[in-house]
Amino acid sequence: MICGWDKQGPGLYYVDDNGTRLSGRMFSTGCGNSYAYGVVDSGYREDMTVEEAYELGRRGIAHATHRDAYSGGVINRKYSSHAWNSKSIFDQLIDSHLPYKI
Repeated sequence: MICGWDKQGPGLYYVDDNGTRLSGRMFSTGCGNSYAYGVVDSGYREDMTVEEAYELGRRGIAHATHRDAYSGGVINRKYSSHAWNSKSIFDQLIDSHLPYKI
């Protein structure tokens, strides 16, 4: 995924190894992405706060790693604003599914 800001505002793009390029509001990649999409699609709102978006992403990844044997290890989340403020969060996935009803 590629993200950033330009004169038109924020942009998020999915680019795969075949050169496919898609623009969108949210993406999930990797072998467990269908599980993550199930959670994220049901909880996504346009008016989410940064904290709500982080939590939704974490919940989606936790569900994906719980259901998919080939997923796992670390959750990497990055936030960047139009003022170029950025924040990175790296979570270990040990028992990350425990706070959620899976």
